[in-house]
Amino acid sequence: MCGIVGYLGNQDAVSVLMTGLKTLEYRGYDSAGVAYLNNGTLEVQKKQGRIAVLDDYLGTQQWQTQIGIGHTRWATHGRPSDRNAHPHFDCTHKFAVVHNGIIENFAELRERLLANGHKFASETDTEVLAHLVEEAYHGSLRLALRDALVQVRGSYTVVLLSEHHPDRIVAARKDNPLVAGIGDGEYFVASDIPALLPYTRNIYLLNAGEIVELTPDGINIFDFQDRPVHKEIFHVNWDAQAAERGGYPHFMLKEICEQPKALMDTLGSRLTAGGDDIHLDEISLTPEQIRNFNKVMIVACGTAYHAGMVGKYVLEKVARLPVEIDLASEFRYRDPLLDPQTLVVIISQSGETADTMAALREAKQRGCHVLAVTNVVGSSVAREADDVIYTWAGPEIAVASTKAYTTQVLVMYLLALQFAKVRGAITQEQTAAIVAALKQVPEQIEQILKQKEQYEKLAKQYCQSQDVFFLGRGLDYAVALEGALKLKEISYIHAEAYAAGELKHGTLALIEEGVPVVALATQDELLEKLMSNVKEVKAREGTVIGLCLGQCALAEETCDHVITLPEAPSFVAPLLSVVPLQLFAYYMAAARGCDIDKPRNLAKSVTVE
Repeated sequence: MCGIVGYLGNQDAVSVLMTGLKTLEYRGYDSAGVAYLNNGTLEVQKKQGRIAVLDDYLGTQQWQTQIGIGHTRWATHGRPSDRNAHPHFDCTHKFAVVHNGIIENFAELRERLLANGHKFASETDTEVLAHLVEEAYHGSLRLALRDALVQVRGSYTVVLLSEHHPDRIVAARKDNPLVAGIGDGEYFVASDIPALLPYTRNIYLLNAGEIVELTPDGINIFDFQDRPVHKEIFHVNWDAQAAERGGYPHFMLKEICEQPKALMDTLGSRLTAGGDDIHLDEISLTPEQIRNFNKVMIVACGTAYHAGMVGKYVLEKVARLPVEIDLASEFRYRDPLLDPQTLVVIISQSGETADTMAALREAKQRGCHVLAVTNVVGSSVAREADDVIYTWAGPEIAVASTKAYTTQVLVMYLLALQFAKVRGAITQEQTAAIVAALKQVPEQIEQILKQKEQYEKLAKQYCQSQDVFFLGRGLDYAVALEGALKLKEISYIHAEAYAAGELKHGTLALIEEGVPVVALATQDELLEKLMSNVKEVKAREGTVIGLCLGQCALAEETCDHVITLPEAPSFVAPLLSVVPLQLFAYYMAAARGCDIDKPRNLAKSVTVE
């Protein structure tokens, strides 16, 4: 979630740091700060609030420094404030650290350090790292960081700058992402690749348990036994301009409108030459392994979890394979029943989500084959899984995920088709029919996007609502969950999704005159039952917005508003029906004046448990 940038070179370090931090604003944060060596003296400047606040505070001053580290913080220990912002000093003000993650044993470490005479200036867990380095330093900055980190429990990426060594930066990672960049006589570290793209495309991807040292002579990487680690350079070939809004008022709207292309990119590379079948050549699973799996366990968080719910329906329906789905934050704490015949599918947009990474490692320890679905090449999930299927959605900057979700859902369809073919659960004709329907989806979404005005009109009508409910059955229930999440996370309206049949088991008590209820009605075999539930809402004077595939007389008779989606098989409806829900949430938030791309209290990549 937090952003980290470090720089050593010939440019004004503070300017480079600020540029990098602005590139990482999409990750979510509540304060920002920089540390640098100014004529040999270690200085820190940090402010609560947006980077613009720190930028204004720094002003137009010219800095005499070519080395520094910067950070954007998302509060975990201690409220957002100037003093809790990173970087943090030790007692001597000779060491400054920035940190992503959580130090789980910080309380006992802090108590011990206080007993040893250390003075603390913040409420954060991070500050203990600076004091641990102070105690561990005996001439080597790298070894001091290592010896400090072996005392901590938790997750971290840490970057260290010291007045004792004005020519180097040292960083280490455990669970949180870290990359190093090689420029022309200049060197970088960062928590994410976009921060480095204005300066270099030659990157080292750091693994857990590695320490990187930047010096004027280059970049050196070591493990925690202080043995050199040799790596190949990863050359970034994607366009940095993709991170710009391109004329849209918000990244979120831009990314909603990019979904047709993202889906075409995700599907196109997996179509056979004839275009009527798919292949997943990127996974190493043999037909024998696929046939021997007795269960699939899908593990994810948030929006990715909702994509996994669609995946559960699809895999069971097409491949006839039992599927469980679990929240990554709950997975390893309930002692799940796993064995080598269980395939664990990990879904993560960023590939760095802490809970998801913990679940992945738990599954591997139990002998499961782990298949990752992610959008980020070189991410931790991608590197540690046994197999990976990339979604090819392109960079997603808005905190609220849209195109990452639809491409994840599409990958689940492709995975289900591949497994169904191998397991003999589907005919070639059935496969061709599903593939044909999937190929139509990008164009159908284009049709939906041309009707944006109707969603904006609906939003203006209901944007002052205190509560909004979403209903669905079967696949529609999975999509309803995502629709509710989108609305609540960017508009701050209380929104809940329910399996429609559960209304009478308590939820009807919340329905009263004028309460908006969004009813997804795309599953033909469940339509009559769904409309019976809608009538229960109408009997309590709720206002119903229905979503249907094509014209639906039953919905038009019952609902106050009807959104008509392009005609399509019910089976692929989740890829279509979610788009109006994304647009409805977007325009509701816009009508309420919310910070759509950076909703309060949230972060793009959640790298703490």
